[in-house]
Amino acid sequence: MAVEPQDGALARHRTRLVRVGGVPLGGACPVVVQSMTNTDTADAAATAGQVAQLARAGSEIVRITVNTEEAARAVPAIRERLLAMNVAVPLVGDFHFNGHKLLAKYPACAETLDKLRINPGNVGRGAKRDDCFAQLIELACRHGKPVRIGVNWGSLDQALLARIMDENVRRPQPLDATRIMREAMIVSALESAAKAEQLGLPGDAIVLSCKVSGVQDLIAIYRALAARCDYPLHLGLTEAGMGSKGIVASTAAMSVLLQEGIGDTIRVSLTPEPHGDRAREVVVAQEILQTMGLRAFAPLVAACPGCGRTTSTVFQELAREIQSHVRARMPEWRLRHEGVEHMTLAVMGCVVNGPGESKHANVGISLPGSGETPAAPVYVDGEKTVTLKGDGIAREFKAIVDDYVARKYPLRITEQS
Repeated sequence: MAVEPQDGALARHRTRLVRVGGVPLGGACPVVVQSMTNTDTADAAATAGQVAQLARAGSEIVRITVNTEEAARAVPAIRERLLAMNVAVPLVGDFHFNGHKLLAKYPACAETLDKLRINPGNVGRGAKRDDCFAQLIELACRHGKPVRIGVNWGSLDQALLARIMDENVRRPQPLDATRIMREAMIVSALESAAKAEQLGLPGDAIVLSCKVSGVQDLIAIYRALAARCDYPLHLGLTEAGMGSKGIVASTAAMSVLLQEGIGDTIRVSLTPEPHGDRAREVVVAQEILQTMGLRAFAPLVAACPGCGRTTSTVFQELAREIQSHVRARMPEWRLRHEGVEHMTLAVMGCVVNGPGESKHANVGISLPGSGETPAAPVYVDGEKTVTLKGDGIAREFKAIVDDYVARKYPLRITEQS
């Protein structure tokens, strides 16, 4: 469910509407979260399992690599496994170098996928490039599939770059190397889209992206791209990085663009920790959109950062426990209750801001700080309802939250029938 942007957020750029499976991109539609698997696609069981994990975490579109004949053959089996798990998320096939061959040889793969992603920088070289690109677009048209034309900083068409550089030399005031690279990426995307339309792909079946690793480069490129076309735009740093660096970089870049109304679908390309949770990038993408007031996915937990007044770790542990509880319950809550994603919670650590912040939340608790009475007042919709004490505070507070959801958020029609 979309929410109104916060004050200061510009209206979304009016773009063409593209449908990816049952998910609309562009127009006035909410910004869509997507992710990508890192399994070997030829392993249908592992890939379907990770797609399901990402979809249940909230990824509304999931992309899979299709790089070999074994991977192409596995795509229909992946879909069958997902349907057996009651997961109907749209699947995007990611193609590089040999996509035209794989899609031609395995039409069931093309038919199963909901969108194709192609990179104009590596569909072919020299004279073969135009022919390979044309084959891909013709296959997309034949199967009625939308296409994301995804230009990447690290795989830019070198012939196009050389052409742009030659043109730059003839300018009265030549651009510097950074601006030339940015311009080459934009031109690659726009010329490829124009060529695709000439080959018969409808304009409302095209999504563009120009992915780089630098924050300022991404902002500059997408501002220019949005000004020069009306295709839906996919946002994301191509290699954001690991941990806090990847989260900060993605947030810094995409928040600026989203605040300006630029972007129709986003991906946070985090490098997972060894054996880490792939779905973390989905949660980060959701939290970017939700903290900006653009969408709501799950109840937000406001929590005290701690200071010299909060020598106890109880509030930290409770905040973590409540956040985990909310995430664990959301799949069920989302299916059963209308509007629960808009709920706000507060877990505070002392009397300074604790009662005030707790009153602002739908459900809040103010834990005792150093020297305070060992009691934790709970506020529901601004009113103090109970004071918790002892070792069962976490359990009792979670029960209060669960009860609030059951009482305050109406059952969906399917649950009432």
